[in-house]
Amino acid sequence: MRIVVTGGAGFVGSHLTARLLEEGHEIVCIDNFMTSSEQTVEPFKAHPRWELIQHDIIDPVFLEGVDQLYNLACPAAPGHYQYNPVRTIKTSVQGVINMLGMARANGCRILQASTSEVYGNPTVTPQSESYHGNVNPIGRRACYDEGKRAAETLFFDYRREHDMDIRVARIFNTYGPHMHPFDGRVVSNFIRQAIAGDDITIFSDGSQTRSFCYVSDLVDGLVRLMNVEDFTGPVNLGNPEERTILELAEIILELTGSRSSLTTRPLPPDDPVRRCPDITLAREQLGWDPTVGIREGLEETIAYFQGLDFSEWTPPTPYWEAPPQD
Repeated sequence: MRIVVTGGAGFVGSHLTARLLEEGHEIVCIDNFMTSSEQTVEPFKAHPRWELIQHDIIDPVFLEGVDQLYNLACPAAPGHYQYNPVRTIKTSVQGVINMLGMARANGCRILQASTSEVYGNPTVTPQSESYHGNVNPIGRRACYDEGKRAAETLFFDYRREHDMDIRVARIFNTYGPHMHPFDGRVVSNFIRQAIAGDDITIFSDGSQTRSFCYVSDLVDGLVRLMNVEDFTGPVNLGNPEERTILELAEIILELTGSRSSLTTRPLPPDDPVRRCPDITLAREQLGWDPTVGIREGLEETIAYFQGLDFSEWTPPTPYWEAPPQD
C-alpha cells in the first residue's frame, strides 16, 4: 500500500515508518521538522519506497493514490507543545481538517494519534474510553489537551457526515530510542540527567504515577488498529503497569550507574497525579497487549541516549519566554 505518515520523522513516526517499510509498503513522510531531527530519518533516505515531503499540515497539502493515512503530526511533549501553543492547537484543528480532507478525497482509512491527555487530571483510575476526562480548558497544557479532544471531535463528525473510515488511538506515555533528550518527558529528562550526572528533577514528592509503554509495543497497537475491520475506537494504547515517578527515577539510576541526586520542585499546574490505562478494549478488539518490560525498554533507551551528544540538541523555550511564531 501507499501510506502517508504525518509526523513521520518524529519519535513514534520514525518507528512506525520502519515497521511499515519492513512490511513492504510505500511510505510518504510529511514532517516540518519543528520538533524532530533529520538524523531520525537518515536511515530511510536511500530506501526506494520512502519519500519525504517537508511540510506543515496546518497548510493545505494534497496527495493522490493514498491507501492509508496515519496522522501523528503534532508536538507531543510538554516542552515542545508549550513552546508555541497557538501553533500546537492549529495543528490539531486546521491540520486535522486538512488531513481528513485528503483522506476523504482518496477514500482511504485515516488514523488519528490522540492521547491520554484527553483525560486530563483524571478523577477515576484506571482510565477507560468511556471516561470523559477532567481537563482545564484555559491552562498551559490546554493547547495540547483540548487540541487533541477537538481532533477526536472532528474525526467522529467527519465519520457521521461523510461516512469516513476512521481510527482513533489514545496513546499513553511512550518511550524508547529517538526521543528528543530535551522534550520535557519524564523518561528522557531522567535518563539525560542521570547520564550527565546532573540532579534528577522530581516534581512534588514523586508519588504521582505514570504507565510507560515501549515504542515497539505502541507501534504494534497502531498497526493493528489501522488494519482491524469494523472498529473505530477510540481505544487506549498503553502499558497498564502503573509506577510512581520516584520508582522510575530509582530504576534509571540503577541501570545507568549514575550518582545523580534527586531534587524536588513544585508540581506544575494541571499535571496529572495518576495515569493508568484500562486496555480491556484493546485486548478484545485488537488482540493487543504490551510485551516489553520496563527494565528491558529502559536499557534500550539508555543505550540510545548514551550515543548522543547533548550539546547538539536545542532545549525548547516555553512560550512565555519566547517570541510568538504563528
